[in-house]
Amino acid sequence: MKKGLFSVIVSTLVFALAGCGAAPTSQPQQSQGSSTPASAETKQEQNLLDKVKADGKLLIGTEGTYAPFTFHDQSGKLTGYDVDVVTEVAKRIGVEPVFQETQWDAMFAGLDSKRFDVVANQVGIRPDRQEKYDFSKAYTVSTAVLVTHKDNTTVKGFEDIKGLKAGQTLTSNLTDIAKKNGAEIVGVEGFNQAIDLLVSKRVDVTINDGLSLLDFLKQKPDTPIKIVAKDPNVAENGFMFRKGNPELVEAFNKALDDMTKDGTLKKISEKWFGADVSQ
Repeated sequence: MKKGLFSVIVSTLVFALAGCGAAPTSQPQQSQGSSTPASAETKQEQNLLDKVKADGKLLIGTEGTYAPFTFHDQSGKLTGYDVDVVTEVAKRIGVEPVFQETQWDAMFAGLDSKRFDVVANQVGIRPDRQEKYDFSKAYTVSTAVLVTHKDNTTVKGFEDIKGLKAGQTLTSNLTDIAKKNGAEIVGVEGFNQAIDLLVSKRVDVTINDGLSLLDFLKQKPDTPIKIVAKDPNVAENGFMFRKGNPELVEAFNKALDDMTKDGTLKKISEKWFGADVSQ
């Protein structure tokens, strides 16, 4: 009796296990059918250009306080050379430009955290930055200038700034020039604060972009500052991207090439500077 009962129990368990074993055979078919959309989604996430086009907008990091490149006009509208150039690039890609304003020293962190897709803010193309970020082709060529208060009679060149206070944004390539020449760096949030500190004589000098200084002095000729020297090296500035997005970089480069060929980039340049500063 016990033996017969044992046989029935064993038979029942074998049948149950066989039934359990059959279930997984249908499971892979289900997962295979659902894996295609997941793979496509992963691929789309990796391709930022596709995501930008799908969203219909390009998120752009910029200062909004750096005339004439990115600033607010008297009506409060964001405008400037960089704003015009990147807006035209976005138009040619077929998306809407959406600007996210932030301080210069927070620009890199904002790009890293995917707060925006690209930075448009006269970012110098340098080897140390290229190790971490990708850049478009240069759309501006500029020269750094050394600026002092008009009352300053001792600073005549970069070699004279050793031990002096220089108002600089902490991550700018212009700051590297100040450090190289022995200046004491006083951190500022941007161009305007550097000029304010210089005017009030809380710093001795600032090294900044020559085009920005010329535009500033054109707008405010009575400001008591002067350019005393120009750096011999020419700086190239481009749009900056996170690494791993070659499709978006390529789309930018194609747009810039087309804008150069049809004269649009030169036209934008002459609008802001009266000359072609793109090459």
